[in-house]
Amino acid sequence: MRIIHTDQVRDLVEALFRRAATELPADVVSALAGGRRLEKGEMGRAILGELVENERIARNEGLPVCQDCGLAVLFMEIGQEACFEGPGLMSAIDEGVRRAYLGGFLRKSSVTDPLYDRKNTGDNTPAIVHASIVPGEGVRLVAAPKGMGSENASTVAMLRPADGEEGVVRAVLQTVDRLGANACPPLVVGVGIGGNFERAPLLAKQALLRPLGSRNPDSRYAVLEERLLGQVNALGIGPAGYGGTVTALDVHVEFAPTHIAGMPVAVNLCCHACRHAEGFI
Repeated sequence: MRIIHTDQVRDLVEALFRRAATELPADVVSALAGGRRLEKGEMGRAILGELVENERIARNEGLPVCQDCGLAVLFMEIGQEACFEGPGLMSAIDEGVRRAYLGGFLRKSSVTDPLYDRKNTGDNTPAIVHASIVPGEGVRLVAAPKGMGSENASTVAMLRPADGEEGVVRAVLQTVDRLGANACPPLVVGVGIGGNFERAPLLAKQALLRPLGSRNPDSRYAVLEERLLGQVNALGIGPAGYGGTVTALDVHVEFAPTHIAGMPVAVNLCCHACRHAEGFI
């Protein structure tokens, strides 16, 4: 059994959200530069060049990549042989988020009540935490602040098994075609297939965390990813929605077992600033 003090979690949460807000992962930066080379439209190439320059300035100056610093989404993998001591784990996570957003001068976007008073919490808490238990005695954290511009452009479709691959492709293309221009393209498209009403969207969000250019280890889903990427880019939405050949930097598909009578499909779009940072304790 390994003892981990929750102060360590707090400090790592703070560091990861600060980093995620100001530094895009290397694979995302590389994909933006690669997209500029692939883009056939003059305006599209100019926009992609500006996005690369924006990331460089943010990284060098320690400034947010985007003014929407997102809701604080945290993925946790907790080793089954780890034991926490100290203040409560959730309160430690929220304190880390609080310190990151206040100390890093990041925009606070969380409101206490979604429908009526919509009062800002003032520190971007509470965090949205997705935790899972894994073998081992360590803890892996992935901070993934998610802006609402792209989150608003995401969908869930409860398909029937008979809809098959063509139904999945239609669901993805309809989402991108209808909403993609509002999600600050070029996009990263996360697709979750299977599970149930709540599992499919989580799969889609987890798909956004995979390195760009990687493929699902199941060859069938890898082929589907390639097909979807080609057809999404053929929509012609382009960088910033001004038209072009690079609407998406990549499409990732994750899947899970589901019920014999259903096939949920979720599409979680992410803007060009596909922000996430990971760390270990």
